[in-house]
Amino acid sequence: MIDLELPLGKRALKYRLFEMLPATLSYGALVLLVVLSLISPSLTAIYLLLVIVTLLVKSVGIAVHIIQGRNKLEAAQKVDWHARLNDLEDPQKSYKAVRSGKLSGFNAYTHVDNLRLMTADPDAFPRPSQIYNAVIIATYNESYDVLAPTIKSLINSTYDSKRMIFVLAYEERGGESTKKTALRLQKEFSNKFYTFQLVQHPKDLPDEVVGKGSNITHAGFFLKDWLKKEGIASKNVIVTTLDSDNRPYHTYFDYVTYEYIVHEDRKHLSYQPVALFMSNIWDAPAPMRVIATGNSFWNIISSMRPHTLRNFAAHSQPMDALEEMNFWSVRTIVEDGHQYWRSYFYFGGNYAVTSIFVPIYQDAVLSDTYVKTLKAQFMQLRRWAYGASDVPYVAVRLFARERNVPFASGFARFVRLIDGHVTLASVSLLVAVGGWVPLLVNSESARSIPAHQLPEVVSMIQQVALIGLLITVFLSFKMLPPRPERYKRRRNVAMLVQWVLMPVTAIVYSAVSALYSQGRLFTGRYLDKFDVTDKAVHKSIATVKISSDIK
Repeated sequence: MIDLELPLGKRALKYRLFEMLPATLSYGALVLLVVLSLISPSLTAIYLLLVIVTLLVKSVGIAVHIIQGRNKLEAAQKVDWHARLNDLEDPQKSYKAVRSGKLSGFNAYTHVDNLRLMTADPDAFPRPSQIYNAVIIATYNESYDVLAPTIKSLINSTYDSKRMIFVLAYEERGGESTKKTALRLQKEFSNKFYTFQLVQHPKDLPDEVVGKGSNITHAGFFLKDWLKKEGIASKNVIVTTLDSDNRPYHTYFDYVTYEYIVHEDRKHLSYQPVALFMSNIWDAPAPMRVIATGNSFWNIISSMRPHTLRNFAAHSQPMDALEEMNFWSVRTIVEDGHQYWRSYFYFGGNYAVTSIFVPIYQDAVLSDTYVKTLKAQFMQLRRWAYGASDVPYVAVRLFARERNVPFASGFARFVRLIDGHVTLASVSLLVAVGGWVPLLVNSESARSIPAHQLPEVVSMIQQVALIGLLITVFLSFKMLPPRPERYKRRRNVAMLVQWVLMPVTAIVYSAVSALYSQGRLFTGRYLDKFDVTDKAVHKSIATVKISSDIK
Protein backbone atom coordinates (compact mmCIF):
# COMPACT_ATOMS: atom_id res chain seq x y z
CA MET A 1 0.00 0.00 0.00
CA ILE A 2 1.27 3.46 -0.88
CA ASP A 3 1.94 5.99 1.87
CA LEU A 4 -1.13 8.22 2.09
CA GLU A 5 -0.55 9.88 5.45
CA LEU A 6 0.53 13.41 6.21
CA PRO A 7 3.85 13.79 8.02
CA LEU A 8 4.04 14.47 11.72
CA GLY A 9 6.86 16.35 13.41
CA LYS A 10 9.73 17.75 11.37
CA ARG A 11 9.11 17.94 7.62
CA ALA A 12 11.62 17.35 4.83
CA LEU A 13 12.99 20.49 3.16
CA LYS A 14 10.99 19.93 -0.04
CA TYR A 15 7.79 19.54 1.93
CA ARG A 16 8.51 22.67 4.01
CA LEU A 17 9.12 24.76 0.91
CA PHE A 18 5.75 23.81 -0.51
CA GLU A 19 4.11 24.48 2.86
CA MET A 20 5.40 28.03 2.56
CA LEU A 21 4.12 28.46 -1.01
CA PRO A 22 0.48 29.53 -0.31
CA ALA A 23 1.50 32.26 2.15
CA THR A 24 4.33 33.37 -0.13
CA LEU A 25 1.91 33.91 -2.99
CA SER A 26 -0.92 35.39 -0.90
CA TYR A 27 1.17 37.79 1.16
CA GLY A 28 3.31 38.40 -1.92
CA ALA A 29 0.27 39.59 -3.89
CA LEU A 30 -0.39 42.21 -1.21
CA VAL A 31 3.25 43.23 -0.85
CA LEU A 32 3.57 43.53 -4.65
CA LEU A 33 0.80 46.11 -4.65
CA VAL A 34 2.74 48.28 -2.18
CA VAL A 35 6.05 47.82 -4.01
CA LEU A 36 4.54 48.73 -7.37
CA SER A 37 2.87 51.77 -5.78
CA LEU A 38 6.29 52.97 -4.63
CA ILE A 39 7.83 52.37 -8.05
CA SER A 40 5.14 53.39 -10.52
CA PRO A 41 1.43 54.27 -10.10
CA SER A 42 0.90 53.21 -13.73
CA LEU A 43 2.26 49.71 -13.06
CA THR A 44 0.07 49.54 -9.97
CA ALA A 45 -2.98 50.40 -12.05
CA ILE A 46 -2.17 47.67 -14.59
CA TYR A 47 -1.61 45.09 -11.87
CA LEU A 48 -4.76 45.92 -9.97
CA LEU A 49 -6.94 46.11 -13.06
CA LEU A 50 -5.70 42.69 -14.18
CA VAL A 51 -6.70 41.26 -10.82
CA ILE A 52 -10.11 42.93 -10.85
CA VAL A 53 -10.92 42.09 -14.48
CA THR A 54 -9.97 38.46 -13.84
CA LEU A 55 -12.27 38.48 -10.83
CA LEU A 56 -15.03 40.07 -12.88
CA VAL A 57 -14.78 37.36 -15.54
CA LYS A 58 -14.94 34.71 -12.82
CA SER A 59 -17.94 36.49 -11.31
CA VAL A 60 -19.89 36.14 -14.56
CA GLY A 61 -19.27 32.40 -14.53
CA ILE A 62 -20.18 32.24 -10.86
CA ALA A 63 -23.49 34.03 -11.47
CA VAL A 64 -24.36 31.60 -14.28
CA HIS A 65 -23.43 28.59 -12.14
CA ILE A 66 -25.52 29.89 -9.22
CA ILE A 67 -28.62 30.13 -11.40
CA GLN A 68 -28.02 26.79 -13.13
CA GLY A 69 -27.12 25.05 -9.88
CA ARG A 70 -30.12 26.38 -8.03
CA ASN A 71 -32.40 25.21 -10.88
CA LYS A 72 -30.84 21.74 -10.80
CA LEU A 73 -31.19 21.60 -7.05
CA GLU A 74 -34.87 22.48 -7.32
CA ALA A 75 -35.49 19.97 -10.13
CA ALA A 76 -33.70 17.10 -8.38
CA GLN A 77 -35.72 17.64 -5.21
CA LYS A 78 -38.93 17.04 -7.18
CA VAL A 79 -37.83 13.60 -8.38
CA ASP A 80 -39.22 10.46 -6.75
CA TRP A 81 -35.80 8.89 -6.20
CA HIS A 82 -37.34 6.06 -4.21
CA ALA A 83 -39.35 5.02 -7.27
CA ARG A 84 -36.35 5.35 -9.56
CA LEU A 85 -34.26 3.26 -7.19
CA ASN A 86 -36.97 0.58 -7.14
CA ASP A 87 -36.89 0.55 -10.94
CA LEU A 88 -33.34 -0.81 -10.73
CA GLU A 89 -34.47 -3.95 -8.89
CA ASP A 90 -35.94 -5.36 -12.10
CA PRO A 91 -34.39 -3.20 -14.84
CA GLN A 92 -35.77 -5.27 -17.74
CA LYS A 93 -39.36 -4.89 -16.56
CA SER A 94 -38.85 -1.22 -15.69
CA TYR A 95 -37.23 -0.51 -19.08
CA LYS A 96 -40.25 -1.89 -20.90
CA ALA A 97 -42.57 0.18 -18.71
CA VAL A 98 -40.76 3.51 -19.23
CA ARG A 99 -40.42 2.90 -22.96
CA SER A 100 -44.15 2.40 -23.31
CA GLY A 101 -44.98 5.44 -21.22
CA LYS A 102 -43.65 8.94 -20.70
CA LEU A 103 -41.02 9.79 -18.11
CA SER A 104 -40.29 13.41 -17.30
CA GLY A 105 -38.33 15.38 -14.78
CA PHE A 106 -34.69 15.74 -13.79
CA ASN A 107 -32.37 13.40 -15.79
CA ALA A 108 -35.35 11.40 -17.10
CA TYR A 109 -33.57 10.35 -20.30
CA THR A 110 -30.51 9.36 -18.30
CA HIS A 111 -32.68 7.10 -16.16
CA VAL A 112 -34.06 5.37 -19.25
CA ASP A 113 -30.53 4.89 -20.56
CA ASN A 114 -29.39 3.47 -17.22
CA LEU A 115 -32.18 0.90 -17.36
CA ARG A 116 -31.19 0.00 -20.92
CA LEU A 117 -27.56 -0.58 -19.93
CA MET A 118 -28.56 -2.65 -16.90
CA THR A 119 -30.83 -4.76 -19.08
CA ALA A 120 -28.01 -5.38 -21.54
CA ASP A 121 -25.47 -6.40 -18.87
CA PRO A 122 -27.33 -7.24 -15.64
CA ASP A 123 -24.34 -8.85 -13.92
CA ALA A 124 -22.39 -5.56 -13.97
CA PHE A 125 -24.79 -3.84 -11.61
CA PRO A 126 -25.90 -4.68 -8.06
CA ARG A 127 -29.55 -4.45 -7.08
CA PRO A 128 -31.00 -2.08 -4.46
CA SER A 129 -31.91 -5.06 -2.25
CA GLN A 130 -28.20 -5.91 -2.00
CA ILE A 131 -27.10 -2.44 -0.86
CA TYR A 132 -26.81 -1.07 2.66
CA ASN A 133 -26.19 2.52 3.70
CA ALA A 134 -23.93 3.01 6.69
CA VAL A 135 -24.10 6.40 8.37
CA ILE A 136 -21.35 7.57 10.72
CA ILE A 137 -22.22 10.63 12.78
CA ALA A 138 -19.28 12.20 14.58
CA THR A 139 -19.91 13.99 17.85
CA TYR A 140 -17.74 15.53 20.50
CA ASN A 141 -19.94 17.19 23.11
CA GLU A 142 -23.08 18.16 21.19
CA SER A 143 -26.34 18.00 23.09
CA TYR A 144 -29.33 15.72 22.62
CA ASP A 145 -31.23 18.69 21.15
CA VAL A 146 -28.67 18.90 18.33
CA LEU A 147 -28.22 15.18 17.65
CA ALA A 148 -31.80 13.93 17.90
CA PRO A 149 -33.15 15.96 14.93
CA THR A 150 -30.24 14.67 12.81
CA ILE A 151 -31.10 11.06 13.63
CA LYS A 152 -34.78 11.75 13.10
CA SER A 153 -34.01 13.12 9.60
CA LEU A 154 -32.50 9.73 8.70
CA ILE A 155 -35.50 7.82 9.96
CA ASN A 156 -37.91 10.09 8.09
CA SER A 157 -36.09 9.69 4.80
CA THR A 158 -37.75 7.87 1.89
CA TYR A 159 -35.01 5.24 2.08
CA ASP A 160 -35.77 2.14 4.14
CA SER A 161 -34.06 2.85 7.46
CA LYS A 162 -34.05 -0.88 8.20
CA ARG A 163 -31.30 -1.13 5.58
CA MET A 164 -29.38 1.64 7.29
CA ILE A 165 -26.43 0.82 9.55
CA PHE A 166 -26.14 3.64 12.07
CA VAL A 167 -22.89 4.38 13.93
CA LEU A 168 -22.64 7.16 16.49
CA ALA A 169 -18.93 7.92 16.86
CA TYR A 170 -18.40 9.85 20.07
CA GLU A 171 -15.26 11.10 21.74
CA GLU A 172 -13.99 9.85 25.09
CA ARG A 173 -12.74 13.39 25.69
CA GLY A 174 -16.37 14.51 25.54
CA GLY A 175 -16.75 13.16 29.06
CA GLU A 176 -19.50 11.33 30.88
CA SER A 177 -22.25 13.67 29.62
CA THR A 178 -21.47 12.77 25.99
CA LYS A 179 -21.60 9.06 26.82
CA LYS A 180 -24.95 9.51 28.57
CA THR A 181 -26.34 11.36 25.54
CA ALA A 182 -25.12 8.56 23.25
CA LEU A 183 -26.78 5.87 25.38
CA ARG A 184 -30.00 7.87 25.53
CA LEU A 185 -30.09 8.18 21.75
CA GLN A 186 -29.36 4.47 21.27
CA LYS A 187 -32.18 3.53 23.65
CA GLU A 188 -34.64 5.84 21.90
CA PHE A 189 -33.83 5.12 18.25
CA SER A 190 -32.13 1.70 18.09
CA ASN A 191 -35.23 -0.11 16.80
CA LYS A 192 -35.51 2.22 13.81
CA PHE A 193 -32.35 1.02 12.01
CA TYR A 194 -30.80 -2.24 10.86
CA THR A 195 -28.46 -1.65 13.78
CA PHE A 196 -27.53 1.26 16.04
CA GLN A 197 -23.90 1.04 17.17
CA LEU A 198 -22.02 3.25 19.62
CA VAL A 199 -18.27 3.63 19.08
CA GLN A 200 -16.19 5.56 21.58
CA HIS A 201 -12.98 7.06 20.18
CA PRO A 202 -10.26 6.88 22.86
CA LYS A 203 -8.41 10.09 23.60
CA ASP A 204 -4.69 10.65 23.11
CA LEU A 205 -4.02 7.81 20.66
CA PRO A 206 -0.49 8.00 19.18
CA ASP A 207 0.14 9.64 15.77
CA GLU A 208 -3.27 11.33 15.72
CA VAL A 209 -4.29 14.96 15.79
CA VAL A 210 -7.37 15.92 17.74
CA GLY A 211 -9.98 15.93 15.02
CA LYS A 212 -12.98 14.44 13.31
CA GLY A 213 -10.84 12.34 10.95
CA SER A 214 -9.40 10.20 13.74
CA ASN A 215 -12.87 9.74 15.26
CA ILE A 216 -14.61 8.53 12.09
CA THR A 217 -11.59 6.43 11.10
CA HIS A 218 -11.79 4.62 14.44
CA ALA A 219 -15.49 4.06 13.75
CA GLY A 220 -14.63 2.90 10.23
CA PHE A 221 -12.36 0.13 11.52
CA PHE A 222 -15.12 -0.91 13.93
CA LEU A 223 -17.59 -1.03 11.03
CA LYS A 224 -15.18 -3.14 8.96
CA ASP A 225 -15.01 -5.81 11.67
CA TRP A 226 -18.77 -5.64 12.30
CA LEU A 227 -19.62 -6.15 8.61
CA LYS A 228 -17.30 -9.15 8.44
CA LYS A 229 -19.06 -10.75 11.43
CA GLU A 230 -22.46 -10.05 9.86
CA GLY A 231 -21.39 -11.47 6.50
CA ILE A 232 -22.13 -8.24 4.63
CA ALA A 233 -19.81 -7.58 1.68
CA SER A 234 -18.04 -4.22 1.84
CA LYS A 235 -18.71 -3.60 -1.85
CA ASN A 236 -22.42 -3.51 -1.02
CA VAL A 237 -22.10 -0.78 1.61
CA ILE A 238 -22.13 2.98 1.00
CA VAL A 239 -20.70 4.99 3.90
CA THR A 240 -21.93 8.52 4.59
CA THR A 241 -20.25 10.70 7.20
CA LEU A 242 -22.29 13.41 8.87
CA ASP A 243 -21.63 16.12 11.42
CA SER A 244 -23.92 16.21 14.42
CA ASP A 245 -26.07 19.03 12.97
CA ASN A 246 -26.52 17.61 9.45
CA ARG A 247 -30.03 16.98 8.14
CA PRO A 248 -29.98 15.13 4.79
CA TYR A 249 -32.79 15.86 2.36
CA HIS A 250 -35.40 13.10 2.66
CA THR A 251 -34.52 11.55 -0.74
CA TYR A 252 -30.74 11.72 -0.30
CA PHE A 253 -30.10 8.05 0.49
CA ASP A 254 -32.33 6.81 -2.34
CA TYR A 255 -30.55 9.22 -4.70
CA VAL A 256 -27.02 8.29 -3.63
CA THR A 257 -27.83 4.55 -3.74
CA TYR A 258 -29.21 5.02 -7.24
CA GLU A 259 -26.06 6.78 -8.42
CA TYR A 260 -23.86 4.16 -6.78
CA ILE A 261 -25.62 1.34 -8.62
CA VAL A 262 -25.72 2.87 -12.11
CA HIS A 263 -22.00 3.75 -12.22
CA GLU A 264 -19.90 0.74 -13.18
CA ASP A 265 -16.75 2.46 -11.86
CA ARG A 266 -18.48 2.99 -8.52
CA LYS A 267 -15.49 2.07 -6.38
CA HIS A 268 -13.55 5.05 -7.71
CA LEU A 269 -16.25 7.60 -7.02
CA SER A 270 -17.49 9.50 -4.02
CA TYR A 271 -20.81 11.27 -3.82
CA GLN A 272 -21.18 14.89 -2.76
CA PRO A 273 -24.49 16.50 -1.79
CA VAL A 274 -24.93 20.26 -1.64
CA ALA A 275 -24.26 21.57 1.87
CA LEU A 276 -26.66 24.39 2.69
CA PHE A 277 -26.12 26.25 5.95
CA MET A 278 -29.79 27.09 6.33
CA SER A 279 -31.15 25.05 9.25
CA ASN A 280 -30.96 27.89 11.79
CA ILE A 281 -30.40 30.79 9.40
CA TRP A 282 -33.22 32.88 10.96
CA ASP A 283 -31.62 32.60 14.40
CA ALA A 284 -27.99 33.38 13.53
CA PRO A 285 -26.56 36.94 13.81
CA ALA A 286 -26.40 39.00 10.62
CA PRO A 287 -22.66 38.52 9.86
CA MET A 288 -23.05 34.75 10.26
CA ARG A 289 -26.10 34.74 7.98
CA VAL A 290 -24.13 36.46 5.23
CA ILE A 291 -21.22 34.02 5.58
CA ALA A 292 -23.52 30.99 5.79
CA THR A 293 -25.45 32.04 2.69
CA GLY A 294 -22.23 32.74 0.80
CA ASN A 295 -20.87 29.31 1.73
CA SER A 296 -24.14 27.69 0.65
CA PHE A 297 -23.96 29.35 -2.74
CA TRP A 298 -20.34 28.37 -3.16
CA ASN A 299 -21.35 24.75 -2.63
CA ILE A 300 -24.05 25.13 -5.28
CA ILE A 301 -21.48 26.58 -7.66
CA SER A 302 -19.05 23.73 -6.93
CA SER A 303 -21.72 21.15 -7.74
CA MET A 304 -21.86 22.59 -11.27
CA ARG A 305 -18.09 22.31 -11.82
CA PRO A 306 -17.23 18.58 -11.71
CA HIS A 307 -13.59 19.25 -12.64
CA THR A 308 -13.14 21.29 -9.46
CA LEU A 309 -15.54 19.45 -7.14
CA ARG A 310 -13.97 18.21 -3.90
CA ASN A 311 -15.24 16.33 -0.86
CA PHE A 312 -16.70 18.74 1.64
CA ALA A 313 -18.34 18.09 5.02
CA ALA A 314 -20.95 15.35 4.56
CA HIS A 315 -20.21 12.98 1.69
CA SER A 316 -20.53 9.30 0.75
CA GLN A 317 -17.94 6.76 -0.41
CA PRO A 318 -17.95 2.97 -0.94
CA MET A 319 -16.87 0.90 2.05
CA ASP A 320 -14.50 -1.29 0.04
CA ALA A 321 -12.61 1.79 -1.18
CA LEU A 322 -12.42 3.18 2.35
CA GLU A 323 -11.12 -0.11 3.74
CA GLU A 324 -8.31 -0.25 1.17
CA MET A 325 -7.27 3.32 2.04
CA ASN A 326 -7.49 2.83 5.82
CA PHE A 327 -10.43 5.24 5.78
CA TRP A 328 -9.68 8.93 6.42
CA SER A 329 -6.56 10.74 7.55
CA VAL A 330 -6.00 10.89 11.30
CA ARG A 331 -3.40 13.65 10.95
CA THR A 332 -5.37 16.60 9.60
CA ILE A 333 -8.14 18.84 10.90
CA VAL A 334 -9.64 19.09 7.37
CA GLU A 335 -10.24 15.41 6.68
CA ASP A 336 -13.11 16.07 4.23
CA GLY A 337 -11.24 18.06 1.58
CA HIS A 338 -8.09 16.03 2.18
CA GLN A 339 -10.03 12.85 1.44
CA TYR A 340 -10.21 13.92 -2.20
CA TRP A 341 -6.42 13.98 -2.53
CA ARG A 342 -6.02 10.84 -0.46
CA SER A 343 -8.38 8.99 -2.83
CA TYR A 344 -6.93 10.63 -5.94
CA PHE A 345 -3.42 9.39 -5.25
CA TYR A 346 -4.50 5.99 -3.92
CA PHE A 347 -6.39 5.22 -7.13
CA GLY A 348 -3.64 6.62 -9.37
CA GLY A 349 -5.73 9.52 -10.61
CA ASN A 350 -8.77 7.33 -11.36
CA TYR A 351 -11.04 9.06 -8.90
CA ALA A 352 -13.80 11.64 -9.15
CA VAL A 353 -16.54 13.24 -7.09
CA THR A 354 -20.13 12.92 -8.34
CA SER A 355 -22.62 15.65 -7.52
CA ILE A 356 -25.80 14.68 -5.70
CA PHE A 357 -28.13 17.58 -6.41
CA VAL A 358 -30.10 17.53 -3.17
CA PRO A 359 -29.11 19.36 0.00
CA ILE A 360 -27.78 18.31 3.33
CA TYR A 361 -28.84 21.08 5.67
CA GLN A 362 -26.36 22.32 8.23
CA ASP A 363 -26.40 25.00 10.90
CA ALA A 364 -24.95 28.46 10.53
CA VAL A 365 -22.54 29.23 13.35
CA LEU A 366 -24.44 30.04 16.53
CA SER A 367 -23.09 30.07 20.06
CA ASP A 368 -24.78 31.08 23.30
CA THR A 369 -23.53 34.69 23.12
CA TYR A 370 -22.92 37.14 20.28
CA VAL A 371 -19.20 37.48 21.01
CA LYS A 372 -18.73 33.72 21.21
CA THR A 373 -20.54 33.37 17.89
CA LEU A 374 -18.22 35.87 16.20
CA LYS A 375 -15.20 34.01 17.54
CA ALA A 376 -16.58 30.58 16.61
CA GLN A 377 -17.18 31.74 13.03
CA PHE A 378 -13.57 32.80 12.64
CA MET A 379 -12.35 29.49 14.05
CA GLN A 380 -14.52 27.56 11.61
CA LEU A 381 -13.27 29.53 8.60
CA ARG A 382 -9.71 29.26 9.88
CA ARG A 383 -10.06 25.47 9.94
CA TRP A 384 -11.50 25.38 6.42
CA ALA A 385 -8.72 27.67 5.14
CA TYR A 386 -6.19 25.26 6.62
CA GLY A 387 -6.98 23.15 3.58
CA ALA A 388 -3.92 24.97 2.20
CA SER A 389 -2.00 22.21 4.01
CA ASP A 390 -2.95 20.00 1.04
CA VAL A 391 -0.63 22.02 -1.22
CA PRO A 392 2.60 20.35 -0.04
CA TYR A 393 0.84 16.96 0.18
CA VAL A 394 -0.09 17.19 -3.50
CA ALA A 395 3.16 18.79 -4.63
CA VAL A 396 5.58 16.19 -3.24
CA ARG A 397 3.56 13.41 -4.87
CA LEU A 398 3.11 15.21 -8.17
CA PHE A 399 6.69 16.43 -8.57
CA ALA A 400 8.27 13.06 -7.89
CA ARG A 401 9.92 10.35 -9.98
CA GLU A 402 7.61 7.73 -8.52
CA ARG A 403 4.52 9.78 -9.45
CA ASN A 404 1.47 7.52 -9.89
CA VAL A 405 -0.93 10.04 -11.47
CA PRO A 406 -0.86 11.66 -14.94
CA PHE A 407 1.24 14.81 -14.68
CA ALA A 408 -0.87 17.09 -16.92
CA SER A 409 -4.20 16.50 -15.17
CA GLY A 410 -2.49 16.40 -11.77
CA PHE A 411 -0.74 19.70 -12.42
CA ALA A 412 -4.04 21.33 -13.51
CA ARG A 413 -5.58 20.23 -10.21
CA PHE A 414 -2.56 21.54 -8.32
CA VAL A 415 -2.82 24.97 -9.98
CA ARG A 416 -6.54 25.18 -9.18
CA LEU A 417 -5.80 24.21 -5.58
CA ILE A 418 -3.26 27.02 -5.17
CA ASP A 419 -5.41 29.53 -7.05
CA GLY A 420 -8.36 28.89 -4.76
CA HIS A 421 -6.38 29.49 -1.57
CA VAL A 422 -4.51 32.54 -2.87
CA THR A 423 -7.71 34.09 -4.23
CA LEU A 424 -9.46 33.57 -0.91
CA ALA A 425 -6.64 35.23 1.02
CA SER A 426 -5.75 38.20 -1.14
CA VAL A 427 -8.26 39.23 -3.80
CA SER A 428 -10.94 40.77 -1.56
CA LEU A 429 -8.27 42.94 0.11
CA LEU A 430 -6.82 43.99 -3.24
CA VAL A 431 -10.24 44.93 -4.59
CA ALA A 432 -11.38 46.73 -1.43
CA VAL A 433 -8.39 48.95 -0.71
CA GLY A 434 -5.98 48.48 -3.62
CA GLY A 435 -7.12 51.57 -5.50
CA TRP A 436 -6.09 53.87 -2.64
CA VAL A 437 -2.69 52.36 -1.89
CA PRO A 438 -0.66 54.43 -4.44
CA LEU A 439 -2.04 57.68 -3.01
CA LEU A 440 -1.25 56.58 0.54
CA VAL A 441 2.29 55.26 0.14
CA ASN A 442 3.73 57.37 -2.67
CA SER A 443 3.71 61.18 -2.39
CA GLU A 444 4.44 61.50 -6.12
CA SER A 445 1.13 59.82 -6.84
CA ALA A 446 -0.56 63.15 -6.07
CA ARG A 447 0.67 64.35 -9.48
CA SER A 448 -0.16 61.08 -11.24
CA ILE A 449 -3.31 60.93 -13.31
CA PRO A 450 -3.50 57.07 -13.18
CA ALA A 451 -3.20 57.12 -9.41
CA HIS A 452 -6.09 59.60 -9.09
CA GLN A 453 -8.28 57.76 -11.60
CA LEU A 454 -7.61 54.30 -10.20
CA PRO A 455 -10.07 54.50 -7.24
CA GLU A 456 -12.80 55.73 -9.60
CA VAL A 457 -12.15 52.94 -12.12
CA VAL A 458 -12.12 50.33 -9.39
CA SER A 459 -15.38 51.73 -8.01
CA MET A 460 -17.03 51.50 -11.44
CA ILE A 461 -16.00 47.86 -11.84
CA GLN A 462 -17.24 47.11 -8.34
CA GLN A 463 -20.64 48.55 -9.28
CA VAL A 464 -20.81 46.18 -12.26
CA ALA A 465 -19.97 43.30 -9.92
CA LEU A 466 -22.98 44.28 -7.80
CA ILE A 467 -25.14 42.53 -10.41
CA GLY A 468 -23.81 39.22 -9.12
CA LEU A 469 -24.58 40.28 -5.56
CA LEU A 470 -28.16 41.19 -6.50
CA ILE A 471 -28.62 37.74 -8.05
CA THR A 472 -27.28 36.19 -4.85
CA VAL A 473 -29.64 38.25 -2.67
CA PHE A 474 -32.65 37.37 -4.84
CA LEU A 475 -31.91 33.63 -4.84
CA SER A 476 -31.07 33.62 -1.14
CA PHE A 477 -34.59 34.83 -0.35
CA LYS A 478 -36.08 32.09 -2.53
CA MET A 479 -34.05 29.44 -0.73
CA LEU A 480 -34.77 30.58 2.82
CA PRO A 481 -36.73 28.15 4.98
CA PRO A 482 -40.09 29.48 6.23
CA ARG A 483 -39.79 32.27 8.78
CA PRO A 484 -40.38 30.89 12.29
CA GLU A 485 -43.48 32.19 14.01
CA ARG A 486 -41.34 33.67 16.78
CA TYR A 487 -40.12 36.34 14.36
CA LYS A 488 -42.12 39.28 13.05
CA ARG A 489 -42.20 40.28 9.40
CA ARG A 490 -39.60 42.95 10.05
CA ARG A 491 -37.08 40.11 10.29
CA ASN A 492 -37.36 39.94 6.48
CA VAL A 493 -36.02 43.48 6.31
CA ALA A 494 -33.03 42.48 8.43
CA MET A 495 -32.38 39.56 6.07
CA LEU A 496 -32.13 42.09 3.23
CA VAL A 497 -30.14 44.81 4.99
CA GLN A 498 -27.59 42.22 6.17
CA TRP A 499 -25.94 42.17 2.74
CA VAL A 500 -24.27 45.52 3.37
CA LEU A 501 -21.97 43.47 5.61
CA MET A 502 -20.68 41.36 2.73
CA PRO A 503 -17.50 43.42 2.10
CA VAL A 504 -16.77 43.34 5.83
CA THR A 505 -17.24 39.59 6.18
CA ALA A 506 -15.20 38.93 3.03
CA ILE A 507 -12.22 40.79 4.51
CA VAL A 508 -12.51 40.35 8.27
CA TYR A 509 -13.43 36.69 8.10
CA SER A 510 -12.61 35.03 4.78
CA ALA A 511 -9.39 36.84 3.88
CA VAL A 512 -8.00 37.20 7.39
CA SER A 513 -8.74 33.57 8.32
CA ALA A 514 -7.01 32.39 5.13
CA LEU A 515 -3.98 34.63 5.73
CA TYR A 516 -3.83 33.39 9.32
CA SER A 517 -3.91 29.70 8.37
CA GLN A 518 -1.39 30.14 5.58
CA GLY A 519 0.84 32.11 7.93
CA ARG A 520 0.76 29.24 10.41
CA LEU A 521 1.86 26.87 7.66
CA PHE A 522 4.61 29.24 6.56
CA THR A 523 6.10 29.43 10.05
CA GLY A 524 5.59 25.75 10.86
CA ARG A 525 3.13 26.44 13.69
CA TYR A 526 0.68 23.77 12.59
CA LEU A 527 -2.99 23.61 13.51
CA ASP A 528 -3.20 20.17 15.07
CA LYS A 529 -6.50 20.42 16.94
CA PHE A 530 -9.99 20.40 15.46
CA ASP A 531 -11.83 23.37 16.96
CA VAL A 532 -15.39 22.11 17.24
CA THR A 533 -17.87 24.71 16.01
CA ASP A 534 -20.45 25.68 18.63
CA LYS A 535 -23.91 24.31 17.84
CA ALA A 536 -26.22 26.11 20.21
CA VAL A 537 -29.97 25.68 19.94
CA HIS A 538 -32.04 28.89 19.96
CA LYS A 539 -33.45 29.43 23.45
CA SER A 540 -37.05 29.53 22.22
CA ILE A 541 -36.86 26.00 20.82
CA ALA A 542 -34.24 24.44 23.09
CA THR A 543 -36.86 23.04 25.40
CA VAL A 544 -39.17 21.73 22.70
CA LYS A 545 -39.46 17.96 22.89
CA ILE A 546 -38.25 16.12 19.80
CA SER A 547 -41.33 14.93 17.92
CA SER A 548 -42.02 11.22 17.88
CA ASP A 549 -43.78 11.20 14.50
CA ILE A 550 -41.33 8.76 12.97
CA LYS A 551 -42.14 5.80 10.82
